[in-house]
Amino acid sequence: MGIPQLIHFQTLVTTGSLFLAIVAIRFLSREMGYDSLLITFVIVCLALGLLIYSADFFIEGAKGLARRGGLPEVVIGLTVVSIGTSLPEIMVTTASAADGLGDLAISGILGSVLVQITLIMGIVVVNKGLKIRESWLKRDGLIMLLAVLILTFFLLTDLTLERWESGILVMLYVAYITWLLMHRKVIQLEEDENKEEVGVHGSRWTNAANVNMVIFGLAFAVFAADQLVKYAELLALDLNVPHAIIGVTASGIGTSLPELTIALMAAKRSQGVAIGTLIGSNITDPLLSIGVAGLVRPLAIQEAGFELIVYIIIPFTILGCMMALIMMRTSYEFKKWEGYTLILVYILFLVTLEAYNRSWITF
Repeated sequence: MGIPQLIHFQTLVTTGSLFLAIVAIRFLSREMGYDSLLITFVIVCLALGLLIYSADFFIEGAKGLARRGGLPEVVIGLTVVSIGTSLPEIMVTTASAADGLGDLAISGILGSVLVQITLIMGIVVVNKGLKIRESWLKRDGLIMLLAVLILTFFLLTDLTLERWESGILVMLYVAYITWLLMHRKVIQLEEDENKEEVGVHGSRWTNAANVNMVIFGLAFAVFAADQLVKYAELLALDLNVPHAIIGVTASGIGTSLPELTIALMAAKRSQGVAIGTLIGSNITDPLLSIGVAGLVRPLAIQEAGFELIVYIIIPFTILGCMMALIMMRTSYEFKKWEGYTLILVYILFLVTLEAYNRSWITF
């Protein structure tokens, strides 16, 4: 299918509608001089929706280009799909950094990792118990944990992610992707041994259509991220909610919805791709997403968000990653009760957040 079919593609229609809705609401509210909490909330919701659909649009085009290039399914999942599903996080953290909102960027990335490795992975596992391949766990699972620990180390040394530290994170990610591509033939042999993996046989879209999906998906994502950061900040100010809480909950869950959708779809066809999608995104976020944002402007943990990020968000994120890896290691199988346990971890995190916000617990 080419450009004519792309114009009628449902995802493009939805993405364009969300974009026009945001522009229309902003224009009417400005012309009528009417500004309220409800309008701010509606724009935040529309921006989150636009981020999700634009990321899906980007993924469709990027996967098509990768498939036509003959990359193995697992490499596509760990590179193209992971970058595509992390596009909302990349855009939100970069826009937050440009606006000087370091707490929102940091908590957003850590919140995204936490929600993916606990709530979203738990939902996927409860929906369908998964068997884990040893190579995925030893290679990508450990790299995920290492990425989170390195980011934590940089943040806690002087409470600021400097540009040179951000550069190291980005270079580590580039090295990881380069290694995957250089060993794609070995990885393909591993995939061929797994009978349940679905092979890749090209794309239904032409190269021209795929390129347009990538361009328009990226453009819509940039616009949506800018609107989300701007109006999320206004919403936080109106509700007297700290930026860190907004970043780790609403932004963290909202920008992680592409991973949830793709992981649930993958779980129906494959035992490994679903886990690989989430692990791949949790490598991209603490290395590439926040690394790019830190290159734009150093990200500092402000005094107002210090206790929340250092004593609650970071420990829960590391705990969630370690628990998930331990569960995967036990007989290399993810059981449904373990999925419920991961969901409970995220619920406990939300309860702790609320208790801290109400000053029921202090540090």
